[in-house]
Amino acid sequence: MHRLFGGFLAQNRADKRAQQYRSLIRREAEIGGKLFGPIPQNGRREFFCLDQHTWVWHEEWVDSQGRHHAVTTRYDVRPQGVFKAQDGQPYQRLSLEETRHFRKAMTLYYERIRAELYSGVAM
Repeated sequence: MHRLFGGFLAQNRADKRAQQYRSLIRREAEIGGKLFGPIPQNGRREFFCLDQHTWVWHEEWVDSQGRHHAVTTRYDVRPQGVFKAQDGQPYQRLSLEETRHFRKAMTLYYERIRAELYSGVAM
């Protein structure tokens, strides 16, 4: 019985850590989405670092005819360069200009989340 209870506690701790991680990612995504100006009414924008090599940009909006649109772009940082894929399409290498913009966005992202979410925490 004791092992069962210990297993339950370990699973509960793991669930809590996973929930905290998801909450932080959601908050980072929200902060990242605001880096590029105001989000239109009835819209949603997220930009975040998923892991050491993966970044995600997601945007949703409603056009003037009331149609809902959503675009998700996944950026893969590789030794050979930065590649992006949009909505399930194959990966394409970023141009030099796109790479510069992406690097600037990464820098702004880290500055903003450090200031707004992790101030006082070593990153």
